[in-house]
Amino acid sequence: MFAVFINTPTITYAQKGIPAHAQWGKVAIKEIHAKYPQAKILDYLYEGSEVIEDSTIEKFKLWLKQSDKEFGVHVRIKYVTNTNKVVKIEFQETTP
Repeated sequence: MFAVFINTPTITYAQKGIPAHAQWGKVAIKEIHAKYPQAKILDYLYEGSEVIEDSTIEKFKLWLKQSDKEFGVHVRIKYVTNTNKVVKIEFQETTP
């Protein structure tokens, strides 16, 4: 008599998880669309976060194309860490 054990992996999305910064990436994209409604987003980069006292700053760089111009925009989203309440959103354009 033979016994065969088959290990079937179980996917648990909570373990794989969505990165914590994903919700802030959506905010960054939404704010970019509001500030640059005619621009197309070409690329997106998460640059990390910084904790300062009771706040966190999430950092992103988006590369945009508007008409024949391509440029980068650094987006900084500062929020209260415990409540996720947005304190400030800053934009800084960069050139290639």
